Amino acid sequence: MLKKYKGILLFKKINKENDLFIKFLSETDELINGIVYGGLSNKKRNIFQIGFYLNIEVKYINNKPASISGELSEPFISSILNNKYKINCLMSITSLINISIIEGQKVKDIFKISNDFLSKMIVKKKWLREYFIFLFNLLKIIGYEIDYLNNKNKYFDLIDLQFVDYNSNNSIIFPHNFFANNQTKIDIVIVYQLFEIFEKVYIQNHLSNFNLNLPNQYHLFKRLIIQKLKQQ
Repeated sequence: MLKKYKGILLFKKINKENDLFIKFLSETDELINGIVYGGLSNKKRNIFQIGFYLNIEVKYINNKPASISGELSEPFISSILNNKYKINCLMSITSLINISIIEGQKVKDIFKISNDFLSKMIVKKKWLREYFIFLFNLLKIIGYEIDYLNNKNKYFDLIDLQFVDYNSNNSIIFPHNFFANNQTKIDIVIVYQLFEIFEKVYIQNHLSNFNLNLPNQYHLFKRLIIQKLKQQ
């Protein structure tokens, strides 16, 4: 049986001497995995890079691992390969998606929110706000929504993980104006707050259930952004 998909490469590792095992997020919101035979050849290695958009063909033969072949697809990311902020953002996004969906699971709209953000990030000069919108959209579609659009309470409780109308030792001010796009400058305090809220909700509700940790790629991108903002 042969199936065709378009999507984003999330993960790869060497399988045997010259092959690659890959995970691929399809536009059908599924996680596809299989073997790219000869994946370490120069031609295939240049195609099967994490974060690249691909058109792939997947062959299913009896009980063997799926055999995958592919070609590059739009949007092409060659324009951001030398931009350390954008390329590390891409690695952050793909690593988070990879641990947010499991094989055989279908998460509605996970491809859409990923594609919407990456398409903007690739071409825009200012895109950090969209990155955090993606993080909160990711929480929403995997079942842990922070409904900041319909809840205008000033504070967010980091223990109960919900909006509250009072300040306490466990709460922080939620940056509603950041999401409303009312601020012209990205404030480092707000960025700290957004990372903290996302991490608390994601770890407590998702990662702890699967005994997982936040990916190194996420931490690296976070450090880069914090460092850049401190220099401004």
